[in-house]
Amino acid sequence: MNEHLDRLSNQIEPLRQQLTTHPLYTSVNTLDDLRIFMESHVWAVWDFMSLLKELQRNLTCVDVPWRPVGNPETRYLINEIVAGEESDVDPEGRRMSHFELYRQAMQEAGASTDQIDELIDRLIQGSPVQDALIKSTLPEGSRRFVSYTFDLIGKGQLHDVAAVFTFGREDLIPDMFIALVRQLRDQSPEQLRLFTYYLERHIEVDGDHHSHLAKAMTAELCGQDSQKWESATLAVEAALQARIALWDSVYAQIQQQTALA
Repeated sequence: MNEHLDRLSNQIEPLRQQLTTHPLYTSVNTLDDLRIFMESHVWAVWDFMSLLKELQRNLTCVDVPWRPVGNPETRYLINEIVAGEESDVDPEGRRMSHFELYRQAMQEAGASTDQIDELIDRLIQGSPVQDALIKSTLPEGSRRFVSYTFDLIGKGQLHDVAAVFTFGREDLIPDMFIALVRQLRDQSPEQLRLFTYYLERHIEVDGDHHSHLAKAMTAELCGQDSQKWESATLAVEAALQARIALWDSVYAQIQQQTALA
């Protein structure tokens, strides 16, 4: 890893530790708890895809007629990640995106997909994303988290988007979910088969191969520009703080449900 990536990793480590030790994980003890988790977390799964497509749209040519765009090495890196995220496989080997796999896992677990489906429908009908978010009934913690993502995308600083994609999502996911995978593996196998598969697949693909590709992409976009590295670091810190706030929100929902039980 180059020195700039090392420095960024060291600076965000305290926030990463807050996330990996968040009390949310030990609060997910029942299927009802997990449903609350999934209904909030699906929004992060969805907006992650928008970070990915923002990178692809700006780092490769997605227009006709085609023309060479950007650095060929960076094009390879982002296209490799897009292929894995948009066209992975389910347990039966059928192609689908990670978002679609997550949505199916929610249905299998008995979690509601009404809120995310409502937003997707609004977008299909042509509603701008911020208007769709305002009109949708997603949990407030998820709304704030997603709003941060689209504010970041709107600023158009690709090195910041790449850094958040890498250190605020891709590189973070394995650490956050591995404990949960171990807890869930032998619980309610018929209802959690797809969710467990999703988590294991995310750890296997995103936490290893995609993580290395994303770090290389971030290093390529920031180069030796100290201002870009500083900006990228601040963006990642804000993304991690937004994730902590999301986890706080989910944790509060689970605690409230437990108190009413």
